[in-house]
Amino acid sequence: MAKKKNKKVQKKVEKAAKRAAKKHPFLVLVAILLVVAIVGTCVLHKKGVIHIPFLDGIIPQDKTQEDIITDDLQIHFLELGNKYTGDCTLIKTGNTEVLIDAGSRKGSAETIVPYIQEYCTDGILEYVIATHAHEDHIAGFVGTTSVDGVFESFVCETIIDYPLSDRTSQIRKDYEALRDQEVAAGAVHYTALECWNNVSGAKRSYELTDGITLNILYQKFYEEKTSDENDYSVCVLLSQGNNHYLFTGDLEHEGEESLVENNSLPTCKLFKGGHHGSPTSSTAELLEVIQPEIVCVCCCCGSDEYTDNIANMFPSQAFVDRVAPYTDKVYVTTIVSDNENGYESLNGNIVVTSDGGEVKVQCSNNNTLFKDTEWFKNNRTMPSYWSE
Repeated sequence: MAKKKNKKVQKKVEKAAKRAAKKHPFLVLVAILLVVAIVGTCVLHKKGVIHIPFLDGIIPQDKTQEDIITDDLQIHFLELGNKYTGDCTLIKTGNTEVLIDAGSRKGSAETIVPYIQEYCTDGILEYVIATHAHEDHIAGFVGTTSVDGVFESFVCETIIDYPLSDRTSQIRKDYEALRDQEVAAGAVHYTALECWNNVSGAKRSYELTDGITLNILYQKFYEEKTSDENDYSVCVLLSQGNNHYLFTGDLEHEGEESLVENNSLPTCKLFKGGHHGSPTSSTAELLEVIQPEIVCVCCCCGSDEYTDNIANMFPSQAFVDRVAPYTDKVYVTTIVSDNENGYESLNGNIVVTSDGGEVKVQCSNNNTLFKDTEWFKNNRTMPSYWSE
């Protein structure tokens, strides 16, 4: 128990150091030079000549993920390490990382944290967005007693989340307690409504890198009560020149209607399928405006977690029928399985990249379109738009 406590204290010290490095780079440089000098005086060559390992090149610098992935923009839709549906999306551009949601269960932290660390090599998430207070979107921020969640694993600089919630669940309390600890340690926290209203230091639009902006959209349930927690979802538009990427959490029909009415939405290169491909989201009204070219669905395809009706299992037949007029480029993260884990990769981790404006999709398992999978052929009716 003491060992675990010491580890947590060490992590807090490391996070504080990272925040200091970001705010006071000159002081950190002085500290590094001091350490180098001390190490240098302590490491002697066997012939008595003093050597400084770093300057001698004895400790080579490892290649980072950034050396391998050089695209202007990366959007990662993560597998969550279990059979449950949920969202976790990592956006990376330059040295800036944005994390939208961290589902689906607390134990997902064991899968998503190491994945994020491959790309967020400095341990700092510049922006964190929690769309709404459901477990399958926030549990990974919390983690378990044995696995640290996102908040304990990274420095989170700016946290944006839901203005309203009716949830009284323990997971919401745990999420908000850890979020508030981040704020006490130096993070800033805004609600989406504060961002939209440009108050308290919050902004509608954040420039991530030159030419790439993160834009908080408005929908009426930021300030109106609803019986459906999903409709409190924070909605975000990522813009890169004429390429736009839309994320709406689990927003339902009435919320999407408000989103269309209150924003000048552009046509979109990418749409994260609303509410995991639910029949009650990704409505015709929204799709008619955004006309997506690529749709990524974060779910465990064919799971009976929420319904026994095969037509309504994610991604639902209604979702397929509404998306079909615009694109057949639909990708899905995982699928139910009879193996010991209860799930397996469908496309796996879905990575959408843009280099010089050209958008591509690369998946960790395969790049098979949803319509071409065996599960689709056995459980969905092919829309006429997709018929060969």
